[in-house]
Amino acid sequence: MKIHEYQARDLLSAFGIPVPAGQTITNPNDAAKVYTDITTQSGSTLAVIKAQVFAGGRGKAGFVKLVNSAAEATVAADFMLSNKMVSAQTGKDGLDVNTLLIAAGVDIANRPPNAQGQSVPDEYYLAITTDRNTRRNTLIASREGGVEIEQVAHDTPELIFKQPINPQIGLQPYQANEIAFKLGFKGKQVRQAATIMLKLSELYHAKDCSLAEINPLIVTDPTDTYPDGQVIAIDAKFNFDDNGLFRHKDIVALADPNEQDPREVEADKHGMSYIALDGNIGCLVNGAGLAMATMDTIKLFDGEPANFLDVGGSATEEAVTEAFRIILSDNAVNGILVNIFGGIMRCDIIAQGIVNAAKSIGFSVPLVVRLEGTNVEAGRKILEDAAADLPTLQAAADLGDAAQKVVAAVG
Repeated sequence: MKIHEYQARDLLSAFGIPVPAGQTITNPNDAAKVYTDITTQSGSTLAVIKAQVFAGGRGKAGFVKLVNSAAEATVAADFMLSNKMVSAQTGKDGLDVNTLLIAAGVDIANRPPNAQGQSVPDEYYLAITTDRNTRRNTLIASREGGVEIEQVAHDTPELIFKQPINPQIGLQPYQANEIAFKLGFKGKQVRQAATIMLKLSELYHAKDCSLAEINPLIVTDPTDTYPDGQVIAIDAKFNFDDNGLFRHKDIVALADPNEQDPREVEADKHGMSYIALDGNIGCLVNGAGLAMATMDTIKLFDGEPANFLDVGGSATEEAVTEAFRIILSDNAVNGILVNIFGGIMRCDIIAQGIVNAAKSIGFSVPLVVRLEGTNVEAGRKILEDAAADLPTLQAAADLGDAAQKVVAAVG
C-alpha cells in the first residue's frame, strides 16, 4: 500500500522528524488563503505547490511549482487541478490530480564549490527498506539527494552507504552517527541527521513499512536558532507491507481509492489479488506461484498476459464469477486462461463453478481451462459436457497445452 506525500510528511512529523509546514487543498479557490496562512507561519513569501499523485516526474511535468504570491498560488493550483499530469511514469493518458500540497518554501544551503567551481544544494537521500540478500532491513543513505537514487547506484555506487539493521536491537546511535559523518554532516548537523535516521527506523518498524524514503533530506541556510543550519525532510515516500495492515487501521484509513486501479479495489473486496498488465490474455489462477508460472508459460508460447489474478485456495463459484467480471472489464482481453489446482476444493466442484460462472456472465472470448488435482477426471468431463452450451470453452490437458491453445485462440 502507498500513501501520498502529504500523508508521509504527517507521519514523519508524528515521529519527531522536522518537516516544513504544509496544508492540502482540493479546490483552486482555496489556494490564496492557504498560501497566506503558510507563508505567515514561515515568515517567508516562498511556498511550493505539489500535485499529490502516485507517480514521479512531477517537476518536469509542471506539477511542482514555486510561488511567491497568493495570485501565483491560485494560477498554479488552477492549472494542476484542471489538467492531467503526464510524465514518464504515468503513460500517455496521464493521471487526474485531485489534491495539492501547499508547503512552506525553505532556503537550502549550498555546498562549497567543487573542483569545477560548481556549488550545488546541500541535499541528501535517506531510506530504509529490506535487503533480500542479507535478509535484513537496511538503512540506505547518499550525499546525492534530490535525484533518482537508481541512477546514482548505477553511475557512482561508491556514493551510497548501507547499514544493515539488527532485527532484535534495531538501528543503534553509533551506526547513525557513523553514517552522518560519512555523508559529510558537520557540527550540530551530525546529531540532527543521526536523530532523524533513528526516528525513521523507529517509524519503519512501528508501521510495518516496506519502504520509508526521504528524498531530499536537506540542510537549511544558517539562522539564529540553527547557526549550522537545520536538517529537515522536505519530501517523503512510504510503502507498507499489505500483510501487516491488519495491525494498522490508521494506515489503512489513508488509502486513496482514486489512485488505485478500480479492478484491484474490487478484487481486494473479494479476497483476491489482481494486478493489471499490458497483454491480451486474462489469467485466472489459484495460488500466487501458480499464477506466476502461468504467465511465464503464456510468454513462453509468445503470448502476453493481461493480468495477474490469484483467486485464493478455495476458488469458489462466487470468487470465479467475480474474477471473470474483473478480467473482462479490461477491453484489451481477447481470451482467458483458467489454471486451477484442485487441492482444498475438488476439481469437479471447481469445474461446475467455472461453467456456471461462464454461463451467467456470457462469454464472447475464448476460454481455455486447465484443471489438475483431486477428482480431475470428473472435472474435465463436466467441462467437455458444457462445451455445447459454451462454444468458446476449451479444456486443456496440461499447462503447456492450455497456454498454446489460448495463444492460438487470440491470434
